Amino acid sequence: MALDTPQTIEIEGWIMRLRIPPGDGPHPLIVLLHGWTGDEKAMWIFAPRLPENAILLAPRGLYPASMGGFEWQENHTRGWPRWDDFLPAIDTLLSIFIPENFASADLAQVSLVGFSQGAALAYSLALLHPERVRSLVGLSGFMPEGAANLISKRPLEGKPVFVAHGKQDVLVPVDRARQAVSLLQQAGAQVSYCEHDVGHKLNAACFRSMQTFFEQTA
Repeated sequence: MALDTPQTIEIEGWIMRLRIPPGDGPHPLIVLLHGWTGDEKAMWIFAPRLPENAILLAPRGLYPASMGGFEWQENHTRGWPRWDDFLPAIDTLLSIFIPENFASADLAQVSLVGFSQGAALAYSLALLHPERVRSLVGLSGFMPEGAANLISKRPLEGKPVFVAHGKQDVLVPVDRARQAVSLLQQAGAQVSYCEHDVGHKLNAACFRSMQTFFEQTA
């Protein structure tokens, strides 16, 4: 059944938001990964800029965050996370991409859109399982510690990637985004980068650039 408006669902007790377009598919699947203290609703601000023919899936972070909301790494007590901090979340995500859960989805490869900590999760998943990823978007995000050790074999060769960041971001300094772009390029990705004079968010120009990115990579 098509669900033109977003619905809240549960898969094995895991809460997530889902939008399924009309038609039998197979529809591309775009997974929206929120940042620290977010939830399954936080990423829906990006939905109007994403392809109408795609299934949108926004899962809630696996772990309660100390300041409220949810996050993607357990026991978040130190600074920048390592890529292996996200392994439980990566394994859990990949385990649900099966026809029994999303009958009309093209599950061979998915597109990932991550914001802040969600971008770090998306980068980690793509570097570890590039065969499962069609395209990658990192918004106000960062490359997790140790990820440079994962790029020597150019796992993202030819993969389209869009990165956006604000020059005035005080939560994730823009240098972290520039570092991520460099590492993604060294991993073989074809990176489009949008940087503007805003804080920890996207401005209108980067929203439009993200929409163009999906139009060109659909």
